[in-house]
Amino acid sequence: MTTKKITEKKKESLEKKLDSLKEEIEKLKKELNEKNDKLLRSYADLQNYQKRIEKEITCKEEEIRKKYLLEIIDLYELLQKAYENSNPKDGIQAILQNIQHLLELEQITEIDCLDKPFDHYCHYAISTIEKNDCKDGQIVDEIKKGYKISDKILRPSQVVVAKNKNVIKKDGE
Repeated sequence: MTTKKITEKKKESLEKKLDSLKEEIEKLKKELNEKNDKLLRSYADLQNYQKRIEKEITCKEEEIRKKYLLEIIDLYELLQKAYENSNPKDGIQAILQNIQHLLELEQITEIDCLDKPFDHYCHYAISTIEKNDCKDGQIVDEIKKGYKISDKILRPSQVVVAKNKNVIKKDGE
């Protein structure tokens, strides 16, 4: 009878352990479901955020496009008036002032380059010319103006660079 008691005790102990493990499994399932739900919500929030940002970008692009199209319309109307005017010089002057105002609003400035040393960052050399009366690498002509927006290059100046004939070449060159 003692062996029967031992097996019954073992059985009861195993049943308790089994019940405890079942409870633990249920607890883990519930925890997993909660975390899965949080993950799905986070994913949905991320998708909503992406859609909202895309919509904001599209709206901003439309605003910018509208702004510049209105500026072009103003220039078009000024060109029409200049064309119809008996003295087109007045109309052209108004157009130039309008464009200059737009450039100032956008902080666009010309790059000053004549008689300056060549700088590959803001100048684009179209050609070189041999000259004795200039320093080697000095800009002697500007083919096309360059422009900056604040400190950033919008378009480099296209220039002609002097190559001094009298520069002594190093050995091996």
